[in-house]
Amino acid sequence: MACILKRKSVIAVSFIAAFLFLLVVRLVNEANFPLLLNCFGQPGTKWIPFSYTYRRPLRTHYGYINVRTQEPLQLDCNLCAIVSNSGQMVGQKVGNEIDQSSCIWRMNNAPTKGYEEDVGHMTRIRVVSHTSVPLLLKNPDYFFKEANTTIYVIWGPFRNMRKDGNGIVYNMLKKTVDIYPHAQIYVTTEKRMSYCDGVFKKETGKDRVQSGSYLSTGWFTFILAMDACYGIHVYGMINDTYCKTEGYRKVPYHYYEQGRDECDEYFLHEHAPYGGHRFITEKKVFAKWAKKHRIIFTHPNWTVS
Repeated sequence: MACILKRKSVIAVSFIAAFLFLLVVRLVNEANFPLLLNCFGQPGTKWIPFSYTYRRPLRTHYGYINVRTQEPLQLDCNLCAIVSNSGQMVGQKVGNEIDQSSCIWRMNNAPTKGYEEDVGHMTRIRVVSHTSVPLLLKNPDYFFKEANTTIYVIWGPFRNMRKDGNGIVYNMLKKTVDIYPHAQIYVTTEKRMSYCDGVFKKETGKDRVQSGSYLSTGWFTFILAMDACYGIHVYGMINDTYCKTEGYRKVPYHYYEQGRDECDEYFLHEHAPYGGHRFITEKKVFAKWAKKHRIIFTHPNWTVS
């Protein structure tokens, strides 16, 4: 009798232990893991990517409409890597690290072929200015056939994106999806463009149009990424004081082009009376956003104070 009771006791304990184990696994899978950051925001910061088994429902972003289906963008990412076009990326050798991210974001026509060691080779989202669409169409097979798993988000003013046959850029994109039916191309709505202008005025106190400013592709990338990503790791983007730092690293404006110096280009745009991107002003805003969102900057490292 004692042996039977002992056996039943062991079985009961084992059952309870198994139940508790399954309960913990369930809770762990449904938790929204925080980023594992080593000294968050400090030099040497590096995230540890997870392979998530639980996926949140896709978020719907109504300010971005599919050119072919006219449906809104659905996108939800865990840990995002935003790869700058800056010459700062040259020689960094972080391509493998970037490729481990849940969603990899690139801008305009920045290539990966030939630069994989420094910038990686995968692309999930590519945010593109209306002025850069012709650059993509110079090599359409590379962008829209070989990389047809990439989501393209094209931003631009209403005059170029209108759908009544008079939108020059929209017409280009419409022809593109006719040729490449699997291409996932989205355009910003007029309402979304106005919203991005409003954010600029709220953050800087300046009206974009009255101040003669053009928003950068980086600006639109950040605004969408903060909505779509649980955490963001920005590679190769300098801060607003970098170009005034003694002994700063002089690099090309783009990692894939020789010629223009990055800091010279930033100063030229910042002080242009009309039609300039306010790169330095935008970097100040990005630093402000990093205090409220899970955003880190490396290569070079930022310390967001």
